[in-house]
Amino acid sequence: MSTVFDDLIGQPLAVDLLTAALERQRLAPAYLFAGPDGVGRRLAAARFLEGALGARHPAERQRRRLEERNHPDLLWVEPTFQHQGRLYTRGEAEEAGISLRTPPQLRLEQVRSISRFLARQPVEAERGMVVIEAVEAMPEAAANALLKTLEEPGHGLLILLSAAPERLLSTIRSRCQLIRFLRLAQADLNLVLEGCGALEQDPPELLAMAAGSPGALMEHRRQRAVLPEAISGRLESMPDKPMEALALARDLCEALDAEQQLWLIKWWQQHLWARGASEHSLQRLETLRRQLLSFVQPRLAWEVALLELMNKG
Repeated sequence: MSTVFDDLIGQPLAVDLLTAALERQRLAPAYLFAGPDGVGRRLAAARFLEGALGARHPAERQRRRLEERNHPDLLWVEPTFQHQGRLYTRGEAEEAGISLRTPPQLRLEQVRSISRFLARQPVEAERGMVVIEAVEAMPEAAANALLKTLEEPGHGLLILLSAAPERLLSTIRSRCQLIRFLRLAQADLNLVLEGCGALEQDPPELLAMAAGSPGALMEHRRQRAVLPEAISGRLESMPDKPMEALALARDLCEALDAEQQLWLIKWWQQHLWARGASEHSLQRLETLRRQLLSFVQPRLAWEVALLELMNKG
């Protein structure tokens, strides 16, 4: 017999726990779906809400409304970029051609909107439903506001999605029922990719970076495809002259936004590791990654890192 979780592949533990909650009609006020990006957490959230709305079997109209996020009692919150006083999701920012120079965040005003949403009377469902993506991407003020919401959720149902639950306040974690999601075995990963028509041969670096996550693999493919060939070709080996290192730093910062630079560091680490690079080189790239996340001036950080790699790599 088909169930709402039939298309969630490779997560039997999560499916068992969520199915039991639906069957017993004992839903917690808040859930923390913790696990790597791209292994089915978003899909599981949508299917769980479908079940919470009373569907024991797939219902096309209900499913479509949840997937398109246009159910009147659903609020789906994503980290945002701030540009000229307005908040943009990743998709909106890319569509508007906004340069993404800093990582997205969950903003205080977004968390406050969750409280307002849960305070109103539901239109169709028994409760307001909220899904928060990348919930670890919050400054302190937003985290404290979310904690207050979790302390008094009313009749709402909240699902927090996190790839780094250890970065959350312990008080936030303690108020959520934890549902763990695992990396997929190779057979399950291939099954997911085949199901969406995306099964193909991938370079070893991308497979290593994906580490059992079909969603991550497809994102790495996308990032690799948009990386300028003139950049990737120059990273096959370390620069051997100071002017080459400085020119590469300049070109990287002009051609790539902040997130692309962070992705490139991961790819380069895998590329160099596979070719027997020294531990110093790999650690220096990790230091560079942390500097970029700390909002150090990117070009300067790249210049210093590349010059050091050139001398000691």
